Amino acid sequence: MTTRNAPPIGTVEGKKPAVEAMFNTIAPRYDLLNRVLSGGVDQRWRRRVVADVLRSEPGRVLDVATGTADLAIMAAKKGAPQVVGVDIAEDMLVVGRQKIQRADLGDRVTLQRGDAEKLPFSDNQFDAVMVSFGVRNFEDLDAGLAQIRRVLRPGGQLHVLEFSKPSAFPVKQAYGFYNLYILPTIGRLVSGDSGAYTYLPESIAAFPEGEDFLRHMHAAGFSGTRATRLTFGVASHYVGVKTRPGT
Repeated sequence: MTTRNAPPIGTVEGKKPAVEAMFNTIAPRYDLLNRVLSGGVDQRWRRRVVADVLRSEPGRVLDVATGTADLAIMAAKKGAPQVVGVDIAEDMLVVGRQKIQRADLGDRVTLQRGDAEKLPFSDNQFDAVMVSFGVRNFEDLDAGLAQIRRVLRPGGQLHVLEFSKPSAFPVKQAYGFYNLYILPTIGRLVSGDSGAYTYLPESIAAFPEGEDFLRHMHAAGFSGTRATRLTFGVASHYVGVKTRPGT
């Protein structure tokens, strides 16, 4: 196999190793950056998703692209009996495991390294799957959604929390200015990695949000799909159900 430099992170080919390296680099300050850059509103979004996930009383929940396990820990604290988190960035998982230990949740939350497009689980293993701010990082979005559907039990729900783009004046203009100038500057100062927070607005711009993403979910075999825009459209919460056999 010939070696070569990884293509720019915004391309599809080679995106996975570039994303893995980027998140490993910023792992120690990832949580701090999330709180600073969102003003803490990201936690409110996560609480909304977790509350929706737990309405169906799932026994086993999978958190894909778990990062430092914020969503997995929150779900366990709110009553999920078992949560498994997977991520390709091992350094992010190291931080997550430390948080799980501090929260005394080692018997309910487990983390393992795994690729969203090749999930290391057999079919029909989970009652619900969550992904927060991770699907836009998939190298192959449709492959990732197909894998999630595969490991879900029939009737199980997929919940996706992802950034989107506001469309109303003046939020659209303010959001664009923030992403272009403020976010990369703060990200560079706090994390020391300018590329990570240049990539963020680029990945948001490239992501097929709203109805486009719902079409991807439907094509992957999810029914009853819906999207709810949050905080003036800065983020969106997507939900779909694994179609039961014969429906």
